[in-house]
Amino acid sequence: MNTAGTGLGWLGIVRLGFVQTALGAIVVLTTSTLNRVMVVELGLLAALPGALVALHYMIQIMRPRFGHGSDVGGRRTPWIIGGIAVLGAGGVLASLATLIMADHTVAGIALAVVAFSLIGAGVGAAGTSLLVLLAALTTPNRRAPAATITWLMMITGFAVTAGVAGALLDPFSMQRLLAVTAAVAAIALTVTIVAVWGIEPRSGVAAPASDASQKPGAFMAAVREVLAERHTRRFGLFVFISMLAYSAQDLVLEPFAGAVFGFTPGDSTQLGGLQHGGVLIGMIAVAIIGARAPGALRQCMIGGCLMSAVLLASLALSGQVGPGWPLAANVFALGAANGVFAVAAIGSMMHLVSEGSRGRDGVRMGVWGAAQAIAFGLGGILGTVAIDIIRFATGEVSIAYSLVFAAQAALFVSAAILAAHISRRRPNQNTTSAAAAALIDPRGDAAHEPL
Repeated sequence: MNTAGTGLGWLGIVRLGFVQTALGAIVVLTTSTLNRVMVVELGLLAALPGALVALHYMIQIMRPRFGHGSDVGGRRTPWIIGGIAVLGAGGVLASLATLIMADHTVAGIALAVVAFSLIGAGVGAAGTSLLVLLAALTTPNRRAPAATITWLMMITGFAVTAGVAGALLDPFSMQRLLAVTAAVAAIALTVTIVAVWGIEPRSGVAAPASDASQKPGAFMAAVREVLAERHTRRFGLFVFISMLAYSAQDLVLEPFAGAVFGFTPGDSTQLGGLQHGGVLIGMIAVAIIGARAPGALRQCMIGGCLMSAVLLASLALSGQVGPGWPLAANVFALGAANGVFAVAAIGSMMHLVSEGSRGRDGVRMGVWGAAQAIAFGLGGILGTVAIDIIRFATGEVSIAYSLVFAAQAALFVSAAILAAHISRRRPNQNTTSAAAAALIDPRGDAAHEPL
C-alpha cells in the first residue's frame, strides 16, 4: 500500500485501530477478570493482583528499547505483531498461573510474575511501534481523529471482550477461564496480522539505521541523544505529570461518591459511566478540531489540562459542601476535559515524534510511552495511599478526598504550564515538518527561545 503521497486513508486508520482493539481485549482479561478471580474465588489478598498490574506498568519502562529495535530494523510491523504475540502468551500464562494458585499458591504467584512481565513487554513493544507507524503514515490533519479512533477502538476491545468472555465464563471454572483466555489471545493475534499486513511500505517508514546504531552501547547512546532534545524531555515530563493526575482519579472517584455523597454501588458505577461518556465527547471534539486545524492541538492540550484542574478543584470544594453539589454535572464535565487533553496529547505526540535526530522516532515515542506507563502505575497507588494517610491523620474522610483532588488539580496546572513551554520551542527547520512547526508555534514566531 503506497501511502507516501496521500497518507493513510480512513480505512487504513481503522485497520490499525483494530490492533488497539486486540491489545485491549487481552489486557482487560488480565487486569480485570483475573483480578476478581484471585480476590474472590481464590480468597487472596487484593494487593496481589494490584502488585501484578503495577509490575506490567513497570516493565513498560523498556518502551524506549523496543522503539530503538524498530528504529534499527527500519520496520514497525514485526514489532507490532511480535508484541501482540508476547502479550497473548503472557495472558495465557497469567490464566494458567491463576489456575495453579488454587492448589500451589507460591508456584502460581511465581508464574504470574513471569506472565505479567510478558504482558507489560507485549503492550510496550506493540503499542510503541503502532503509534510511530500511525504517526508516519497519517497526514497532519488526520492525526487527532486517528488518535480518537484508535483510543475508542481500544475501549471497544475492553467492552466487547468483557461482555462476550463474561458470558462464556459461566458456569465458571479455572479450566474454562484458561480456554477463554487462549481463544481471545489467538483471535487477537489473528486480527493484528490481518490489520497490519501490507499496510507498511516494504521499505519501511523509519529512516535507515546507521552502522553505529547496531554497535554495542548504541541503545544508550540513542537514549542520551533523544533526552538531549529539550522538547523531548519537556514533553515527557508533561506526559508524566498529566497522566499521573489523570490515572489517580480511577480508584478515587467512585469511593468518594459513596463515602461523601452516600451513593450506592450502583449509583457510583453509573457516575463512572457518566465520566466515561464525558471523555468520549471530549475526544470527539478534539478529533473534529484537529482535522480542521492541526495547529490547534496545543491549545486543546493546555485548555484540557486547565479545565481538568478547575473541575478537580470543584470536586475538592464539593467534599466540603456535601449532597447539594451538582456532582453528576461536575464529573461529566471533568470527563470531557480529560478527553480533550488526552487526545490532544496523543495527537501532539504523533506530530512531534519525528522532530529531532533522524532515525530516533521509536526511541522518542518509547520515552514518552515509558513516562505514561510509570505515571499510570503510580497514580492509583499514590492517590489511595494519600487518602488513607490523611483520613487517619485528620479523622475526616471528606477532607482526605478534597486534599487529594486539590493535589491532582495542581498537577494539571503544572502540566499546562509545561505544555505552554513546549509549544513555544523554536522549530528546527532541518528536521521539523511544517505541521510540527505549526503545532509548536502556529504563529511561526522565531523570537521565542527555549525556556
